[in-house]
Amino acid sequence: MLLKQHSGRIPGLFVVVKKNTFFTMPETMEDKTNPELYLPHPGVRGMTLLNREAFKRTLVVPALKVKKEIVHNVLKSLKQSVLQRPGLKRVVEDPEDEDSRFVILDPHKVPEFSLGESEQQVLKQLNVHPEVSKYHLELTYENFKSEEILRAVLPEGQEVTSGFSRVGHIAHLNLRDHQLPYRHLIGQVIMDKNPGITCVVNKTSIIDSTYRNFEMEVLAGENNLVTKVKENNISYELDFSKVYWNPRLSTEHGRIVQLLKAGDVLFDVFAGVGPFAIPAAKRKCRVFANDLNPESYSWLLHNCKLNKVDTKVKVFNMDGRDFLRGPVREELSKELPLLKEEQKTAFHIVMNLPALAVEFLDVFRHLLVREPCSPAALPTVHCYGFSKHSNPARDIQERAEAVLGTSLAGRCSTFLVRNVAPNKEMLCLSFQIPADVLYKRPCPDEEKPASKRLCTSQDSSEEKAAGCAPEGCTEQ
Repeated sequence: MLLKQHSGRIPGLFVVVKKNTFFTMPETMEDKTNPELYLPHPGVRGMTLLNREAFKRTLVVPALKVKKEIVHNVLKSLKQSVLQRPGLKRVVEDPEDEDSRFVILDPHKVPEFSLGESEQQVLKQLNVHPEVSKYHLELTYENFKSEEILRAVLPEGQEVTSGFSRVGHIAHLNLRDHQLPYRHLIGQVIMDKNPGITCVVNKTSIIDSTYRNFEMEVLAGENNLVTKVKENNISYELDFSKVYWNPRLSTEHGRIVQLLKAGDVLFDVFAGVGPFAIPAAKRKCRVFANDLNPESYSWLLHNCKLNKVDTKVKVFNMDGRDFLRGPVREELSKELPLLKEEQKTAFHIVMNLPALAVEFLDVFRHLLVREPCSPAALPTVHCYGFSKHSNPARDIQERAEAVLGTSLAGRCSTFLVRNVAPNKEMLCLSFQIPADVLYKRPCPDEEKPASKRLCTSQDSSEEKAAGCAPEGCTEQ
């Protein structure tokens, strides 16, 4: 899916031969590893409107004339010298002799139109004359790879390769400024060279941190952005222009889901269209999934029904903080006190909003009021974030500690999810919420039994600072 196969080439390495005629064999063979050999005709340089006919080019390549009944043996014996380029025939008919065929050889391997001693000995055993003929091989637009076409079209010395993500029938690009004048041609080439792609879009703005979507321009194909994708054997439907979907997170979605066991509880704070929530429900977990974006909420409901887990997933359309302070707190307050030591139910909270998730961690400070549960039952948070720091793992841990107001040393793990951009990493910080963070500590008991007294509005500031309820609780 990524057009990076030749990104290591040095810009400006290619020299265009400015002639009115096609390349001839002596010119192309001066450099025995000439990378221009399979480039389109130099006249396409600067093209902005795709003209497929202009890519035609004729090469003079070495070929062996052999009887058709021994073609297979020749191909097998000379497999290191035979042309191996995808899309080009290695065996072609001889227009002057229906009983013979031409076996096309690789001009890089047979640069002087003569075979080496070892190849000649092989042919002698097959009773094939070792004389190498010159064959005029026509290359068309269909024979060139995407990267070769774009390298021939864009100005010399400028970066050509451009990665794209595939989302169903949609190819999503993020073009650089110097590529924009050629964007419609690039879109058409990508659509031509990738079967199943019927729409190519280019991102025209940064991701909106509120709804995690972005503006885009359709470069080629149909203007249909409602698509269907399959990830880890689960199908999702979505409108790519209105919700967030990143196919590069497939492995990470699977990694987190594998941590869950039947009966566990998952709270997905920024659920999107369900790539954590739905697989978790399939594993017989109880799932609470939330997303602020109304479109994501609608598609999440749709995908739950599509995958027949709509009775196992409770779906919310709330701000992340409200979701944590509301449904999450309510469920934890109800479930944690009921857990017995032998019970293995685990609570997981996934916070996949890398640009902002760390800032939401302060919600966990004194979220619950009751006596702490057993350490094993404390909820595990999986918080995602970006880092440009030289030590990204330490950076995200320190930022989380600052928001939580406690040290996570020895109590957390960091997983590198992917490299987002040069010097920018996406990470997942996983930790059990410390009891002294999650729970409000009991107030000092000086006058009344602990079972009868909570903080009142007249409690001292020292008591409230120690973690007593700040809302002005009254006597019970």
